[in-house]
Amino acid sequence: MAEPKGYLCIVLHAHLPYVRHPEGKGALEEMWLYEAMTETYIPLYMMLKRLADAEVPHRITVSLSPTLVSMFRDQLLMDRYRQHLDGLTELADREVQRTASLDDMNAVAHMYRDMFREVRDVFTGELGGDITKGFASLASRGTVELITCAATHGYLPLMQVCPEAARAQVLVAAAEHRRVFGSPPKGMWLPECGYYPHVDEFLAEAGARYFFVESHGVLNACPAPMRGLYAPITCPSGVAAFARDVESSQQVWSADHGYPGDPVYREFYWDIGFELDEDYLSPVLGKLPARAHTGFKYHRITGKTNHKEIYCPSAARDRALVHAGNFVFNRGRQIEHLAGFMDRRPMVVAPYDAELFGHWWFEGIVFLEHVLRLAAEPGSGFATVTASDYLGQYPVSQEAVPSMSSWGYGGYSEVWLSQENDWIYRHLHSMAWRMSELARRFPPPQPPLVARALAQAARELMLAQSSDWAFIMKAGTCVDYAVQRTASHVLRFDSLYQALVRGEISEGLVRKLEEADNLFPQLDYTVYSGVLNPEALSATADRITPA
Repeated sequence: MAEPKGYLCIVLHAHLPYVRHPEGKGALEEMWLYEAMTETYIPLYMMLKRLADAEVPHRITVSLSPTLVSMFRDQLLMDRYRQHLDGLTELADREVQRTASLDDMNAVAHMYRDMFREVRDVFTGELGGDITKGFASLASRGTVELITCAATHGYLPLMQVCPEAARAQVLVAAAEHRRVFGSPPKGMWLPECGYYPHVDEFLAEAGARYFFVESHGVLNACPAPMRGLYAPITCPSGVAAFARDVESSQQVWSADHGYPGDPVYREFYWDIGFELDEDYLSPVLGKLPARAHTGFKYHRITGKTNHKEIYCPSAARDRALVHAGNFVFNRGRQIEHLAGFMDRRPMVVAPYDAELFGHWWFEGIVFLEHVLRLAAEPGSGFATVTASDYLGQYPVSQEAVPSMSSWGYGGYSEVWLSQENDWIYRHLHSMAWRMSELARRFPPPQPPLVARALAQAARELMLAQSSDWAFIMKAGTCVDYAVQRTASHVLRFDSLYQALVRGEISEGLVRKLEEADNLFPQLDYTVYSGVLNPEALSATADRITPA
């Protein structure tokens, strides 16, 4: 095989907020998890395993957020997910019968029945009910590099006023990754690509070698990057920053010009969950308080009007192959052009939310598989790699400090700090300062009940800090739920704080909150007791020299 002229680094960031509700048998928000498992996470595992079994040369990075991993390993949620899969397959049998006289729709119904049965068989059989085992096996085979992100996807740039909180988000995430997967993460995904100068010091402390930033985070680095977006820069901490490539992102993400908007692809918003009789839909929606998506969608995008044609799976798969070919061709030409004037092989970084593939863009998993297969062919001109692969080949990079940045509208935190959600930060900052106070006031060893209360206070703080709640408030979707979640964690933290400082902590209070919010079982609250020494956190520009 000819030597590649450069590299493509595909990064899939898999994350959902912690949506566990033991108090009820049916929560609409838990459906977020079940839909993503059925349409994205398990099909993604199946596709990557298929490539590994076929010995197709490929490398891909998958970021599994600690909240998502915690839900994957939660017995209550996974028992409910099994019931959900049983309901899907029962409803699929009903749909095959209901559409028997409608040839085009019946073909789609058969597709869904086959899909849901296969997902159920893989989850209950091959994976033994734990999808983390599947991704761990892929990592052990050398095709997938697993990384993590901040513990509850807290938006780090808005934690600068209490650096202990940002440090805790990073260190707890690294510890959880090590506990679940047996080794520290080589890299970390910064939630919302949110970076501020010197937060990388905490990543270095956690043992991470790299992270990803939005393109302008590197373009506006100090000093300016000599290799643009197509090679990393190294922060003074020694951790490398890789920038998102604009061109490859636009082709997939753009609402106007991206592949997912093609008229032959499945229409996401037209679902039988909002159309058919509720009793008929009871296998999936029976325990829910309101109607919701079932996953049975029979129409294609067609156009921008309300008229929608019936979905044709084979035509959509064929179009995914065409789009994959276009994507690989464009990356090959892009890399060939960059290689002509760079002093090292360029690397194009293409990061995406994993849930785009399969869930929002139903054909996205098929597209990804074709991309990886086509990239492995000799004529592509490039190879797929991970960030750590690239650092292994080029261990020395230009030293520079990225600029404060994020992805999302505006590129500078506006999504997570706006008039719709700014009220939450007075509470989050107060909680963070008080958590640091508790960690210093109650150094170990402490009586078991006090230590449990301190750890639970840290959990409630971290759950309140999830960037998802601010995002939902800004987006205007499920706002009541986001407000309720934020307020509940604030109140739970406050009850623990008051009980601890007054010496009135009770077994009942601690046990009740542990049962409700039970993630991170080995959380060490002492991560809030200090930060790196001030000299390390005040690195100056005179330390920065080009490689």
